[in-house]
Amino acid sequence: MSTVPIVSGVSTVDSGEWRKSSRSTAATNANCVEVARAGGSVGVRDSKNPATPLSFPAARWAAFLRGVRS
Repeated sequence: MSTVPIVSGVSTVDSGEWRKSSRSTAATNANCVEVARAGGSVGVRDSKNPATPLSFPAARWAAFLRGVRS
């Protein structure tokens, strides 16, 4: 398994730790968002372009999810 840098080599996530969105299905497989934790950060990437993930502090990601769910 390879590792993917999340923030300029500061954190890495094992490629097996990325999870696809629960909204992703076989029909929408080309449009998937993947998420992975790495220490105190959360990586988010487009499955079509996995080499360029975004990174967010875990607390900010949790606040984002709370806002989306409410």
